[in-house]
Amino acid sequence: MLNGLWLGFFIVAAVSALAQWLIGGNAGIFAAMVESIFAMAKLSVEVMVLLFGTLTLWLGFLRIAEKAGIVEWLAKALGPLFLRLMPEVPPGHPAIGLITLNFAANGLGLDNAATPIGLKAMKALQELNPSDTIASNAQILFLVLNASSLTLLPVTIFMYRAQQGAPDPTLVFLPILLATSCSTLVGLLSVAFMQRLRLWDPVVLAYFIPGALALGAFMALLATLSATALASLSSILGNVTLFGLIMLFLVIGALRKVKVYEAFIEGAKEGFDVAKNLLPYLVAMLCAVGVLRASGALDFGLDGIRHLVEWAGWDTRFVDALPTAMVKPFSGSAARAMLIETMKTSGVDSFPALVAATIQGSTETTFYVLAVYFGAVGIQRARHAVGCALLAELAGVLGAIGVCYWFFG
Repeated sequence: MLNGLWLGFFIVAAVSALAQWLIGGNAGIFAAMVESIFAMAKLSVEVMVLLFGTLTLWLGFLRIAEKAGIVEWLAKALGPLFLRLMPEVPPGHPAIGLITLNFAANGLGLDNAATPIGLKAMKALQELNPSDTIASNAQILFLVLNASSLTLLPVTIFMYRAQQGAPDPTLVFLPILLATSCSTLVGLLSVAFMQRLRLWDPVVLAYFIPGALALGAFMALLATLSATALASLSSILGNVTLFGLIMLFLVIGALRKVKVYEAFIEGAKEGFDVAKNLLPYLVAMLCAVGVLRASGALDFGLDGIRHLVEWAGWDTRFVDALPTAMVKPFSGSAARAMLIETMKTSGVDSFPALVAATIQGSTETTFYVLAVYFGAVGIQRARHAVGCALLAELAGVLGAIGVCYWFFG
């Protein structure tokens, strides 16, 4: 899938460049494309340096949380809920702890770190699966929730914005939080409908109702604020939450007699190992996207969509963010490249860049997650996983566009 997508970028770029040369007489198009390849290769290394630091930092703090028992406590706290949502998983099964750790990594925006943990969780669920090739209900729910993007603190999005010179990298904190709530809620409801899960069970309601009321009250509060106040609040909450979480891990770790420095170094080494494998993918996708933009093909496609949007009488500012949404279901690295390219082309705090960042933080690589997670355990029949995951993806994209008009429109 990724092979075809990547090759397709270059083929479309080549066709577009030939058309511009032979029909439009633009002989300099090939020089621009070659220049773009080298520029994007350089940019890949610059982004990678900061990504090394981000993954190393947060996997270090996550290891402190793990050794301090925070993850184990979360698993116990969520145990009654998982018992209703995944009734085939016995209480206290190792899969519950791994699922919780995976959700914690996703919540912190560490999607690259969450993947190996998620694979372990999927293998643990496969041990309970009576079929070798057909996805179980528990596996489908776990996968769809992953595909819905559980990001609560999108540190990697903050990192990309900081690398591109954003004066306030956390500006998109609240928009991402609201948009990812849309995708996760739609993902959960769609799976519950297909599996006939009893969401009205008193235990499930005891978990969901307080959260729903809190979110509703929070959105009601946000509705009273101006766009300037919303942006300011998003910035404050983003930074306070980020630093508060670090202090929470450190304080609880210290109280539990965890050697926090040694635990941090242990987790940071794992983060370094995860990050160093990402550079080839980043170079490949950024160069392909750079060529696509330089050839004029990307602009041509977006102009077509923009004309359709104008014909419908809608605002067109979100159109430049659509490349991120279009490739996100297939490839995280391609979407990351599209996001960075949009920030460079339109400006890091432009409306399209803010929408693209929100989409990147509130959606997931649906087909990649399906292929990797189910492929790792030999699942061939995904049942309703694909439909539910794509529905959650669509909800995340629409939610991101709507929320950005609310906050930044």
